[in-house]
Amino acid sequence: MIDKFKVLDIVKDVLEGTDKYLINMKITPDNRIFVDLDGDNGINIDDCIEVSRAIENSLNRDEEDFELNVSSAGADSPLKMPRQYRRHVGRELGVQPFEGEYVEGTLAEADDTHFTIKIKGTKKVAPKEYTFAYEDVKTAKVLIRF
Repeated sequence: MIDKFKVLDIVKDVLEGTDKYLINMKITPDNRIFVDLDGDNGINIDDCIEVSRAIENSLNRDEEDFELNVSSAGADSPLKMPRQYRRHVGRELGVQPFEGEYVEGTLAEADDTHFTIKIKGTKKVAPKEYTFAYEDVKTAKVLIRF
């Protein structure tokens, strides 16, 4: 099986000094490598290609065959890191906590431990504010509305 730490070091080397960062990496027992990236200003295809080529050039297919998938965190991907939340301040977010009801509102602020969602009030309902610790959230996704 391909060494996860070797691949992790390769990815970190490529991303070092950029606004890009690793969201998730998985290597299956049958040597399928999945790398998900994000960036403070987003990710483009060239970023994915650069990481993919670095991995391809550092692993030896003669020793172990592998399949490689490098992608950006999609628009419908759940947020996983505080850095992602900070990037999306001001956008609409849907949050499902482990305990409690699903909440939709504007991501008002985010720090290293918590984030706050504000829900606009109506004539009949007062505005509300919810603060969540990251570890208390099952999923949080940016809402895309047309």
